[in-house]
Amino acid sequence: RVLSIVSIGILLMFFIGEKFNLVQLNVQDWILFLFFPFGITIGMILAWRWETLGGIITFVSFLFFYASHFIMSNKFPEGPYFLIFALPGIIFVLCGILTYERKNQSLMNK
Repeated sequence: RVLSIVSIGILLMFFIGEKFNLVQLNVQDWILFLFFPFGITIGMILAWRWETLGGIITFVSFLFFYASHFIMSNKFPEGPYFLIFALPGIIFVLCGILTYERKNQSLMNK
C-alpha cells in the first residue's frame, strides 16, 4: 500500500508541477491517458480494499497502455518508468492470491 501511495503521489506531482492541461490532449493522448495514469491510479486505489481486483485493473491498464502506444507509434514506450509506476499493482495481485490461498488452506485445516 505504501508503494502505491508513493506511485500515485509522484504522478500527482508530475501533473501539478507541469501544469497539466487536459484540453490540449488529442484523441490518441486521451486513449493513452485513460490507461496511464488514470487506469493505473484507479486500480491501485481499489486495491487498498480489494487487492486482487485493483491489482488486475492496474496490470491490465499497464498492458493496454503499452499495446495502445505500440499500435499508435509502432514502438513501445522507452525505459522501465511506466513499469515502475505499475509495480504496486502487480504486488497487489500477488498479495491477493497469497491471501486467498492462505484463507482456503486454513478452511481446509478446520
